[in-house]
Amino acid sequence: MFGFDAPFSAILVGTSGGIGNALLAETTKRVAVKTAGASGHVFAINRQKQRSQFTNVTSLTANALNEDQLAETVEAIKSDLKHNQFAPIRLILVAVGALHTSHGKGPEKSLRGITAHSMQEIFAANAVAPALAAKHFLPLLPKSGRTVFAALSARVGSISDNQLGGWYSYRASKSALNQILKTTSIELSRTRPDAICVGLHPGTVDTKLSKPFQANVPDGKLFSAEQSADYLVQTLSGLTKENSGQVFAWDGSPVPA
Repeated sequence: MFGFDAPFSAILVGTSGGIGNALLAETTKRVAVKTAGASGHVFAINRQKQRSQFTNVTSLTANALNEDQLAETVEAIKSDLKHNQFAPIRLILVAVGALHTSHGKGPEKSLRGITAHSMQEIFAANAVAPALAAKHFLPLLPKSGRTVFAALSARVGSISDNQLGGWYSYRASKSALNQILKTTSIELSRTRPDAICVGLHPGTVDTKLSKPFQANVPDGKLFSAEQSADYLVQTLSGLTKENSGQVFAWDGSPVPA
C-alpha cells in the first residue's frame, strides 16, 4: 500500500502514457480499501479525458502547463473529497514528460542539434509541468502522517553519472527536475515533516518512445510498463522521510546527483 497504514487517495498526473497508465492500474489496486467509512480513490489527470475500467477512479482534464486548468482541477478534487467521504490524499505521482518534441525531434546527438524551440519544449514537459503540479497539488496533502510526492525522472539526469554526453535537452531537463524536487522537499518539510518528495528512474521501459534506443539495453533490463510500475511501487513503499529530496531507481538504489 505504498507504505501507508490506512486507506488513502491519490492524484496521478499523466496516465495516458505507458508507464503512467501502468502506475494508474497499480495504484487503483492499492487504494481499493474501505475502513470506517473512508474509501480510497484515485484522481487521474490528463490533457484529454481518459476512460478507466476501475470504479474508484475519477478522470479529470487539465493541461499540466495550464495553471488555470490546474486550479480548477484542485477545486474539483476538494469537492469530491468533501462530498464522497474519500480518504485523504497521501500520494501524488507525476508521470508527465517527453523525450521527443511534438514535431518528432529526438534527443540531440551533439550541440549542432540544439534549437531553442525544442529545448524549451522538453524543459516545459520534464521540469516546468512537474513543478506546477507540485505548486497546485501539494497543498492538498495532510500536514501530518506519511505522504508522498514523486515524479518520473531519469538516470541520465545525473551530472556525475554522465559518461556519454549528448541528449542535451533531456539530460538538462531531468537535472532541473531533480533540483526542483530537492528544493521542494526542503520547503515541504517545514509544513509537512513526514512528507517524502522524490524522483523515480523507471528503467528502460518497452514503449514506442524507447524503441530506437533498445538495441543496446542489456538482457533483462528492458521492462514492460507493468514491470516498471510494480518496481516503482515497491521502491516508494520502502522510502522514509530521510530519503526525501533524492532520486531513486526502479530497484530502490539511489541515483547520484
